[in-house]
Amino acid sequence: MAAGRKVEHAPRVVIGVTGGIAAYKAAHLVRLFVKAGADVHVIPTPAAMEMVGATTWEALTHHPVLVRTSEHADEVAHVRLGKEADLVVVAPATANTIAKARAGIADNLLLNTLLVAQCPVVMAPAMHTQMWEHPATQENIAVLQDRGIHIIPPASGQLTGADSGPGRLPEPEEIFVQSWEMLTGAHPKVGAAPGSAEQASLCGRHILVTAGGTHEALDPVRFIGNRSSGRFGLEIARALLERGARVTVLAAHVARDITALARGAEIVPVSSARDLHEAVLARVKNVDGVVMSAAVADFRPAEPAASKQKKDGSGKRVVELVENPDILADISHRRRRPGQLIVGFAAETGDAGGSVLDYGREKARRKGADLLVINRVGEKTGFGEVPTEITVVTPAGEIVASGAGSKAQMAVLIAGLIADHFTTEHV
Repeated sequence: MAAGRKVEHAPRVVIGVTGGIAAYKAAHLVRLFVKAGADVHVIPTPAAMEMVGATTWEALTHHPVLVRTSEHADEVAHVRLGKEADLVVVAPATANTIAKARAGIADNLLLNTLLVAQCPVVMAPAMHTQMWEHPATQENIAVLQDRGIHIIPPASGQLTGADSGPGRLPEPEEIFVQSWEMLTGAHPKVGAAPGSAEQASLCGRHILVTAGGTHEALDPVRFIGNRSSGRFGLEIARALLERGARVTVLAAHVARDITALARGAEIVPVSSARDLHEAVLARVKNVDGVVMSAAVADFRPAEPAASKQKKDGSGKRVVELVENPDILADISHRRRRPGQLIVGFAAETGDAGGSVLDYGREKARRKGADLLVINRVGEKTGFGEVPTEITVVTPAGEIVASGAGSKAQMAVLIAGLIADHFTTEHV
């Protein structure tokens, strides 16, 4: 397979869609390529057609959808599409298609196209955790990588049903960014048109973002933590980068595949709440804004054990906890830089004593941040690979914005509010 070629025409991109439950996400991926100016052809496998129909793909690409090599045989479509493509992306790539591609099996149009393609090929696997971790799949992946196929590893999170773990299809934006870089050598700006005022709205601004969840040591092995993956914070960092900002991310236990979402940002790892506090204080004087999206532990063990603690037969263990510093309140009430914007986060569930909005407004009043993002958390919203529902309020409790959707979509909303603040500040 040849390395990336210089593309003088509108890039011709083939997107292969296989029969995984994540096939619906490919529609957004197609939109991203079309919006970037690519000429996109979708080749679904027969199994994928049971997930998303041809009408959807044809409406998005304005090209007919072919599935079998017998269709348009006079045009030799399986040869033409593969030879003319500047890039082939298979997303989702099921274990079945990966195995067949490794073996050179060509029993549908997509697999035929993969055999003919002389351009870069990207595969984004998506399947159940046990299927992904099976030695056969890992061996197939290794062989395809040796042949030059670029593999975007699956994300970890909620899978079909109650299971969770590695196997989720990465977000379409992540697949698009990596694929576009292979195609053009340039990092795309997802969400803002190149050269637009929106893309440059934060040019010259330095924003500090905290992300992930802090760990508070109980002993050298165990810790008190939370469910935050850091994805929302990194999506916010990416949205800020797309608007021209310089971004520093203080990342508390954020996986590498998630930090990769914000290419171009400075990533600084931190661990505990006190580590994060020190890192924020060391930088807060030098930034125009702070986005405190990290999930910071409220308490830590008063005296972490020096060695691993073992069961003693008592059936219980009492651990004394002490409060961690309130980082958001500290930097909000004692401003280190005039005109600085501080955006706080509040993960709330609501209970018999009050609603999510009630608790969020009370926290906004106490914390003193310019904006507080109230993030509803629960079994199906909030932390991890689930939709996000937010309400943004002022210290007075006034609702500035609200929305629900993917973390990437809500990150764009928040970045827009930050850009609006700095724009109106100078009007």
